[in-house]
Amino acid sequence: MMKIICPWVLILLLAGCSELPWNDPYPYEDPVGNTLYSAFSERPKHLDPAKSYSSTEWPLLCQIVEPPLEYHYLKRPYVLQPLTAVRLPSVKYYNHLDQEIDQNTSADIVYSIYEIQIKPGIYFEQHPAFVKNAEGVLIYHDMPYAQAKRYRSISEFKEKATKELTAEDYVYQIKRLAEPHLHSPIYGIMSRNIEGLSELRKALQKSETGGSNLEQDLRPYVLSGVTLVDRYTYRIRIKGHYPQFIFWLAMPFFSPVPFEVAHFFAQPAFVHHNLSLDWYPVGTGPYTLKDNNPDRRMVLSKNTKYRKPTASMVDKVIYTLEKESVPYWNKFLQGYYDSAGILSDNFASAIRFNQIGEAELTDSMKKKGIQLKLSVSPQVFYWGFNMLDNTVGGYTEKARSVRRAISMAFDVQEYIDIFLNGRGIEAYGPIPPDIFGFDAQKRLPTKNSLLAKALLKTAGYPNGLTVYFDTVASGNPDEIEIHQWIVKQLNKIDVKVVFRTTDYNRFQEKVRAGVTQIFFWGWNADYPDPENFLFLLYSPNGSVIGGGENTSNYNNPHYDDLFQKMRGLKDGPERLKIIKEMVGILQKDSPWIWGFYPKTFALYHEWMQGVKPGGLINNTLQYVSLNPELRAQQRVLWNQPVLWPLWLFGALLGMILFFTRRLFKCGAIWFIAFCTQFRF
Repeated sequence: MMKIICPWVLILLLAGCSELPWNDPYPYEDPVGNTLYSAFSERPKHLDPAKSYSSTEWPLLCQIVEPPLEYHYLKRPYVLQPLTAVRLPSVKYYNHLDQEIDQNTSADIVYSIYEIQIKPGIYFEQHPAFVKNAEGVLIYHDMPYAQAKRYRSISEFKEKATKELTAEDYVYQIKRLAEPHLHSPIYGIMSRNIEGLSELRKALQKSETGGSNLEQDLRPYVLSGVTLVDRYTYRIRIKGHYPQFIFWLAMPFFSPVPFEVAHFFAQPAFVHHNLSLDWYPVGTGPYTLKDNNPDRRMVLSKNTKYRKPTASMVDKVIYTLEKESVPYWNKFLQGYYDSAGILSDNFASAIRFNQIGEAELTDSMKKKGIQLKLSVSPQVFYWGFNMLDNTVGGYTEKARSVRRAISMAFDVQEYIDIFLNGRGIEAYGPIPPDIFGFDAQKRLPTKNSLLAKALLKTAGYPNGLTVYFDTVASGNPDEIEIHQWIVKQLNKIDVKVVFRTTDYNRFQEKVRAGVTQIFFWGWNADYPDPENFLFLLYSPNGSVIGGGENTSNYNNPHYDDLFQKMRGLKDGPERLKIIKEMVGILQKDSPWIWGFYPKTFALYHEWMQGVKPGGLINNTLQYVSLNPELRAQQRVLWNQPVLWPLWLFGALLGMILFFTRRLFKCGAIWFIAFCTQFRF
């Protein structure tokens, strides 16, 4: 007769049946496969190159699509280099007589022409949009509605094909920036710079399908500012002189989107199953989007048509949705994520500062072989004064004194130490490190309460004043502490603070309408040029008069004149001299409480190599390599099951069963003896 094994015994027997950790979140993945594991906390909203403009989207999108230019992976400051282009674009400048002139005569430049030549032999990923029959007809285009509705994902299409990248694919994408229903976030700035883009938008709005939710065939429409020269060459005509345009050619907005792809996704039935370019981008880059389930995970696979694969290149990347910080951090420590950022709650356990103030890993992190990579993000955060406000705004000496006094009361370094764990550099102007002109920003006197009080007295506030901070109800656990810190800073100079807190949408509306007084704001660089930061205080970009990013509505004619001169110059002594003068004007007028440039602290396991942080570089995965064998070993080592509770439970259960059995036997003997005393 078969004996029944107790459950606890079965558990202990199974403990030695597998070499894989019990808590492995990837049970169906090869433990030594060349796969990179990462996480995301916010689902991407847009993956269409014409629409995507978020730091949560580009690290994924830029592995798939390729603009003509990119930034050198290793060089800092950032250096542009060709990606799909043969060389950097040639640029020619013309006057009102259509005569070519020198760049140095920028005042006479009426238009500029950028010529981009694409490398031959580059192919798109395998995709159903490119499949043709023997007659050359695209078989998955213009399908009957009932047939198209049956498809739920790209993987369900049986046939796939590729096509060579041509200049026409880049031209088609630039036209898409004007498509009304796409609402490209850069249409405004590009319509002011690319000739004919606004006229194309008007023509599309008048067309039969313009303004609908379906993309129309843009081939018949003319974009006067973009010309197809030959199969691999195209030209872009820019109004006037806009030397920063070359940086836009390294962004996904100027990646190729062929007509075949746009028309394929424009089929009405596809809307039912999220079959769109916004969901499934198509490109020539090193990876393709194999699985898009943003409520669970997203998977990139190596593009088999990629022109320069390497043996060390990662085969697959799995991004898992992690909404909570605790499981995210624990999985990194267990080896299930290859890299991680450092949240405030985990900072003390990961980072310590040595005697000279440098950040380094704690002993527990070093013991695991974890690497720390530091970089300064191309960002600036600040507290802005609304220059239209009656109390803190204006350009009189009285107004300047009020702003300078409030700025002096702020101990920004203390803010960095308390709320950022030291991850920041105190700012004295709008230009962050690694951007030309950073060194031109003169250090300002701060943390001087006596001087601040004197300034307020000369401004007519000997007993202080009351100011209003407009803030967002973010749910950040530090929000109350930050408010208390601000109150403490301004109490030192007898300034009272009233916080006006709203939701984020209402806060943005107030900033755009110019009805704030003091507010917290920030800017992340589009490209590594001082113009991209100094334009934040250029008056035509005022949020009220121009709907731009000058949220302080700062307006200084002399600064504006210098800005126009500076933006057209190449980096060098002349440009640096102008930047220095511009920053001096800003420091005197004090439209901002100069905040900080954030530092990025990133952790990587020792089996991940080739990592070089760069805030403007997103197509990084092709440079990363893994040692999956080492990772598998460490996972087993770090995730050994803790068996002593099971053994203890088993021992206790055994004792209970033993004594229960003994008691049962004793009871049975006593009962039999008792019964024998009273026989009937």
